[in-house]
Amino acid sequence: MKLTKLNIAAFFITGSLLLTSCEAVQNANNTQKGAAIGTAAGAVLGGILGNNIGKGGNAPLGAVLGGVVGGVAGGVIGNKMDKQAKEIKETLPGAEVERVGEGIKVTLHENTVNFDFNSSNLTSLAKTNLDKLVTVLKNNPDTNINIYGHTDSIGTDAVNLRISAQRAAAVKNYFVANGISASRLFTEGLGKSSPIASNDTDAGRAQNRRVEFAITANEKMINDAQSGK
Repeated sequence: MKLTKLNIAAFFITGSLLLTSCEAVQNANNTQKGAAIGTAAGAVLGGILGNNIGKGGNAPLGAVLGGVVGGVAGGVIGNKMDKQAKEIKETLPGAEVERVGEGIKVTLHENTVNFDFNSSNLTSLAKTNLDKLVTVLKNNPDTNINIYGHTDSIGTDAVNLRISAQRAAAVKNYFVANGISASRLFTEGLGKSSPIASNDTDAGRAQNRRVEFAITANEKMINDAQSGK
Protein backbone atom coordinates (compact mmCIF):
# COMPACT_ATOMS: atom_id res chain seq x y z
CA MET A 1 0.00 0.00 0.00
CA LYS A 2 1.30 3.44 -0.92
CA LEU A 3 1.89 5.68 2.08
CA THR A 4 0.06 8.98 1.69
CA LYS A 5 -0.40 11.84 4.10
CA LEU A 6 -3.92 10.55 4.73
CA ASN A 7 -2.65 7.06 5.54
CA ILE A 8 0.04 8.44 7.84
CA ALA A 9 -2.51 10.62 9.61
CA ALA A 10 -4.83 7.64 10.04
CA PHE A 11 -1.93 5.68 11.49
CA PHE A 12 -1.23 8.30 14.13
CA ILE A 13 -4.92 8.74 14.94
CA THR A 14 -5.24 5.00 15.40
CA GLY A 15 -2.17 4.99 17.64
CA SER A 16 -3.67 7.76 19.74
CA LEU A 17 -6.89 5.83 20.12
CA LEU A 18 -4.99 2.75 21.22
CA LEU A 19 -3.11 4.72 23.86
CA THR A 20 -6.31 6.36 25.02
CA SER A 21 -7.92 2.98 25.32
CA CYS A 22 -5.04 1.61 27.38
CA GLU A 23 -5.37 4.54 29.76
CA ALA A 24 -9.12 4.06 29.95
CA VAL A 25 -8.65 0.40 30.79
CA GLN A 26 -6.31 1.28 33.65
CA ASN A 27 -8.66 3.89 35.11
CA ALA A 28 -12.04 2.25 34.53
CA ASN A 29 -13.70 -0.14 36.92
CA ASN A 30 -13.62 -3.80 35.96
CA THR A 31 -17.07 -3.87 34.39
CA GLN A 32 -16.21 -0.92 32.14
CA LYS A 33 -12.85 -2.24 30.94
CA GLY A 34 -14.19 -4.35 28.07
CA ALA A 35 -16.26 -1.48 26.70
CA ALA A 36 -13.34 0.95 27.05
CA ILE A 37 -11.11 -1.31 25.02
CA GLY A 38 -13.81 -1.62 22.37
CA THR A 39 -13.89 2.11 21.70
CA ALA A 40 -10.42 1.97 20.20
CA ALA A 41 -9.91 -1.31 18.45
CA GLY A 42 -11.65 -4.12 20.33
CA ALA A 43 -10.24 -7.50 19.54
CA VAL A 44 -7.44 -6.01 17.43
CA LEU A 45 -6.03 -4.15 20.43
CA GLY A 46 -6.49 -7.20 22.61
CA GLY A 47 -4.60 -9.36 20.15
CA ILE A 48 -1.70 -6.92 19.94
CA LEU A 49 -1.41 -6.49 23.69
CA GLY A 50 -1.89 -10.18 24.38
CA ASN A 51 0.75 -11.22 21.87
CA ASN A 52 3.32 -8.72 23.09
CA ILE A 53 2.76 -9.39 26.78
CA GLY A 54 2.76 -13.15 26.23
CA LYS A 55 6.10 -12.93 24.44
CA GLY A 56 7.38 -10.79 27.30
CA GLY A 57 7.10 -13.69 29.71
CA ASN A 58 3.61 -13.29 31.19
CA ALA A 59 1.69 -15.95 29.32
CA PRO A 60 -1.46 -15.92 31.53
CA LEU A 61 -1.87 -12.16 31.22
CA GLY A 62 -1.20 -12.38 27.49
CA ALA A 63 -3.91 -15.01 27.12
CA VAL A 64 -6.43 -12.88 29.00
CA LEU A 65 -5.73 -9.76 26.93
CA GLY A 66 -5.58 -11.76 23.72
CA GLY A 67 -9.18 -12.86 24.26
CA VAL A 68 -10.59 -9.33 24.35
CA VAL A 69 -13.84 -8.78 22.42
CA GLY A 70 -14.40 -5.12 23.27
CA GLY A 71 -17.39 -2.82 22.90
CA VAL A 72 -20.73 -3.39 24.61
CA ALA A 73 -20.25 -7.17 24.51
CA GLY A 74 -16.92 -6.70 26.29
CA GLY A 75 -18.68 -4.79 29.05
CA VAL A 76 -21.19 -7.61 29.50
CA ILE A 77 -18.38 -10.18 29.64
CA GLY A 78 -16.46 -7.99 32.09
CA ASN A 79 -19.45 -7.89 34.42
CA LYS A 80 -19.68 -11.68 34.42
CA MET A 81 -15.96 -11.95 35.08
CA ASP A 82 -16.26 -9.51 37.99
CA LYS A 83 -18.72 -11.88 39.64
CA GLN A 84 -16.58 -14.94 38.96
CA ALA A 85 -13.42 -13.27 40.29
CA LYS A 86 -15.27 -12.32 43.48
CA GLU A 87 -16.45 -15.90 43.85
CA ILE A 88 -12.89 -17.23 43.47
CA LYS A 89 -11.57 -14.78 46.08
CA GLU A 90 -14.29 -15.75 48.55
CA THR A 91 -13.92 -19.47 47.92
CA LEU A 92 -10.12 -19.58 47.80
CA PRO A 93 -8.70 -16.70 49.89
CA GLY A 94 -5.10 -17.87 49.44
CA ALA A 95 -5.22 -17.38 45.67
CA GLU A 96 -4.02 -14.21 43.94
CA VAL A 97 -6.88 -13.10 41.69
CA GLU A 98 -6.47 -10.32 39.13
CA ARG A 99 -9.27 -8.99 36.96
CA VAL A 100 -7.78 -7.85 33.66
CA GLY A 101 -9.80 -6.62 30.69
CA GLU A 102 -12.42 -9.29 30.02
CA GLY A 103 -10.74 -12.16 31.86
CA ILE A 104 -9.21 -13.33 35.11
CA LYS A 105 -5.65 -14.24 35.99
CA VAL A 106 -5.34 -16.57 38.98
CA THR A 107 -2.08 -17.53 40.67
CA LEU A 108 -2.06 -20.41 43.14
CA HIS A 109 0.93 -19.95 45.40
CA GLU A 110 2.59 -22.41 47.74
CA ASN A 111 -0.17 -21.96 50.33
CA THR A 112 -2.87 -23.04 47.87
CA VAL A 113 -1.43 -25.41 45.28
CA ASN A 114 2.18 -26.35 45.80
CA PHE A 115 4.54 -29.02 44.49
CA ASP A 116 7.49 -30.74 46.08
CA PHE A 117 10.85 -30.26 44.42
CA ASN A 118 11.16 -32.19 41.13
CA SER A 119 7.59 -33.44 41.46
CA SER A 120 4.30 -32.95 39.65
CA ASN A 121 2.26 -34.86 42.24
CA LEU A 122 -0.57 -32.87 43.78
CA THR A 123 -0.31 -32.63 47.55
CA SER A 124 -3.33 -33.18 49.79
CA LEU A 125 -3.50 -29.41 50.37
CA ALA A 126 -3.41 -28.80 46.62
CA LYS A 127 -6.31 -31.20 46.06
CA THR A 128 -8.37 -29.60 48.82
CA ASN A 129 -7.94 -26.16 47.28
CA LEU A 130 -8.49 -27.36 43.73
CA ASP A 131 -11.78 -28.87 44.91
CA LYS A 132 -12.86 -25.35 45.89
CA LEU A 133 -11.86 -23.99 42.49
CA VAL A 134 -13.73 -26.82 40.77
CA THR A 135 -16.92 -25.59 42.42
CA VAL A 136 -16.43 -22.10 41.01
CA LEU A 137 -15.62 -23.39 37.52
CA LYS A 138 -18.76 -25.53 37.54
CA ASN A 139 -20.79 -22.50 38.56
CA ASN A 140 -19.36 -20.61 35.57
CA PRO A 141 -19.45 -23.08 32.67
CA ASP A 142 -19.08 -20.55 29.84
CA THR A 143 -15.35 -20.01 30.29
CA ASN A 144 -12.11 -21.50 29.02
CA ILE A 145 -9.21 -22.10 31.38
CA ASN A 146 -5.55 -22.01 30.38
CA ILE A 147 -3.38 -23.77 32.96
CA TYR A 148 0.30 -22.84 33.27
CA GLY A 149 2.84 -24.85 35.22
CA HIS A 150 6.04 -23.33 36.66
CA THR A 151 9.23 -24.53 38.35
CA ASP A 152 12.07 -23.10 40.36
CA SER A 153 15.47 -22.56 38.73
CA ILE A 154 17.22 -25.74 39.83
CA GLY A 155 17.93 -28.12 36.95
CA THR A 156 18.24 -27.79 33.20
CA ASP A 157 15.80 -25.94 30.98
CA ALA A 158 14.67 -29.20 29.39
CA VAL A 159 13.94 -30.88 32.73
CA ASN A 160 12.10 -27.86 34.08
CA LEU A 161 9.97 -27.53 30.96
CA ARG A 162 9.00 -31.19 31.26
CA ILE A 163 8.12 -30.92 34.95
CA SER A 164 6.17 -27.69 34.49
CA ALA A 165 4.13 -29.28 31.69
CA GLN A 166 3.45 -32.27 33.94
CA ARG A 167 2.28 -29.96 36.72
CA ALA A 168 -0.17 -28.22 34.41
CA ALA A 169 -1.36 -31.60 33.16
CA ALA A 170 -1.80 -32.87 36.73
CA VAL A 171 -4.15 -29.98 37.48
CA LYS A 172 -6.07 -30.52 34.24
CA ASN A 173 -6.45 -34.23 34.94
CA TYR A 174 -7.71 -33.48 38.44
CA PHE A 175 -10.27 -31.04 37.07
CA VAL A 176 -11.48 -33.54 34.47
CA ALA A 177 -11.72 -36.28 37.10
CA ASN A 178 -13.93 -33.94 39.12
CA GLY A 179 -16.36 -33.08 36.36
CA ILE A 180 -14.82 -30.17 34.41
CA SER A 181 -15.04 -30.68 30.65
CA ALA A 182 -11.65 -31.29 29.06
CA SER A 183 -12.71 -29.08 26.14
CA ARG A 184 -12.48 -26.05 28.45
CA LEU A 185 -8.93 -26.78 29.59
CA PHE A 186 -5.62 -25.97 27.91
CA THR A 187 -2.18 -26.58 29.41
CA GLU A 188 1.32 -25.22 28.97
CA GLY A 189 4.58 -25.70 30.84
CA LEU A 190 6.68 -22.56 31.21
CA GLY A 191 9.60 -24.08 33.09
CA LYS A 192 11.66 -21.63 35.12
CA SER A 193 11.13 -18.69 32.77
CA SER A 194 8.74 -16.64 34.92
CA PRO A 195 9.79 -16.58 38.60
CA ILE A 196 7.76 -14.51 41.04
CA ALA A 197 10.27 -14.81 43.89
CA SER A 198 14.00 -15.22 44.39
CA ASN A 199 15.38 -18.63 43.53
CA ASP A 200 18.20 -18.07 46.03
CA THR A 201 16.15 -19.30 49.00
CA ASP A 202 14.04 -22.37 49.76
CA ALA A 203 11.02 -20.15 50.42
CA GLY A 204 11.42 -18.34 47.12
CA ARG A 205 11.83 -21.55 45.15
CA ALA A 206 8.69 -22.94 46.79
CA GLN A 207 6.73 -19.90 45.59
CA ASN A 208 8.00 -20.40 42.05
CA ARG A 209 6.77 -24.01 41.96
CA ARG A 210 3.25 -22.89 41.20
CA VAL A 211 0.30 -23.01 38.82
CA GLU A 212 -1.40 -20.05 37.15
CA PHE A 213 -4.67 -19.77 35.26
CA ALA A 214 -6.03 -17.50 32.56
CA ILE A 215 -9.83 -17.59 32.55
CA THR A 216 -11.50 -16.21 29.43
CA ALA A 217 -14.92 -16.19 27.82
CA ASN A 218 -15.73 -19.16 25.64
CA GLU A 219 -17.66 -18.94 22.38
CA LYS A 220 -21.05 -19.27 24.07
CA MET A 221 -20.40 -16.41 26.50
CA ILE A 222 -19.16 -14.22 23.65
CA ASN A 223 -22.19 -15.02 21.47
CA ASP A 224 -24.57 -14.39 24.37
CA ALA A 225 -22.91 -11.06 25.15
CA GLN A 226 -23.07 -9.97 21.52
CA SER A 227 -26.77 -10.82 21.35
CA GLY A 228 -27.49 -8.94 24.59
CA LYS A 229 -28.06 -11.93 26.87
